[in-house]
Amino acid sequence: MKTAILLLVLLGLTAMFTPTFADDPKPLIKIGIIGCDTSHVPAFTDLFNDPKNDVDLAGFKVVAAYPGGSDDLPDSFNRVKGFTEGIKKKWGVEIVGSVDELVQKVDVVLLESVDGRPHLAQATPVLKAKKKIFIDKPIAGSLADVLKLFALAKEHQTPMFSSSSLRFYANFRNLKKESKAGNILGCLVYGPCSLEPHHPDLFWYGVHGIETIYTIMGPGCKSVARMHTRDTDIVTGAWADGRVATFRGIRPKSPPYGAVIFGDKGVEPIVGSGTYKPLAIEIAKFFRTGTPPVAAEETIEMFTFMEAADESKRQGGAAVMLAAVLQKARGQVNTK
Repeated sequence: MKTAILLLVLLGLTAMFTPTFADDPKPLIKIGIIGCDTSHVPAFTDLFNDPKNDVDLAGFKVVAAYPGGSDDLPDSFNRVKGFTEGIKKKWGVEIVGSVDELVQKVDVVLLESVDGRPHLAQATPVLKAKKKIFIDKPIAGSLADVLKLFALAKEHQTPMFSSSSLRFYANFRNLKKESKAGNILGCLVYGPCSLEPHHPDLFWYGVHGIETIYTIMGPGCKSVARMHTRDTDIVTGAWADGRVATFRGIRPKSPPYGAVIFGDKGVEPIVGSGTYKPLAIEIAKFFRTGTPPVAAEETIEMFTFMEAADESKRQGGAAVMLAAVLQKARGQVNTK
């Protein structure tokens, strides 16, 4: 009897001092991919599925993907099969036949379709299911669709954001805090600017340069003027506070990304360098918290800037007010 009592006492003491494992790893967050026709698909899958991930990317796994693809876009139909088979073979990602099927199998979504035109249709079931979504560039194929996407996200109270990876390159991201040029008065950003006939000109590849401008300058652009030739685009934006930013888009070869910062203490040249990992880390934070690292209003202004650049081109290089372009796009949304 004494032995039994002693055993019960010991068991009770053990229970008192046994950890409750409140700090056990959180449940795995299952990621789904829509659109397997871009190199971003294997890049993000490698980052999120790496079993050696540190705390920033730990706890995620790409588990399913819908290949998608656009029959009228060579950059899509020439690559979708290879990237789809690659992530299936390397990581065992399940390939599904529809977006609706994908949504049932995952917690969050990366919308990676290289073609911006189907993004609205592809994102709609995700937003209605209230599953957080990152939409890769370009967020859509028109400014009107950009507005519709953010309206849907707001209607269904589903967090959403879109961004180029360049926004999170350390040497661009930190300029506001530590530029050698001092307080930033303006910038010249340069980079590739290949065109694709189904998209507004800068949406396709110039978006990286425009995102870099907004990373450096922040929102507040009021007007845009553009000069266009076969091999070059020069797009200049005037900010409400008097600052000026210019994008030099270069064709046909792909130059490096870079910028020249103009400040009250001097001029600072920057060569862009980075990987997809900083963006993946921001996506991971977003998936955990639901807080987008880029405000909807800034993304909308960016794409209004790019649509205004197309309008300036149509008007022979005249300065175009962003407010007028945005009002026109809102009218298109409201009449459909």
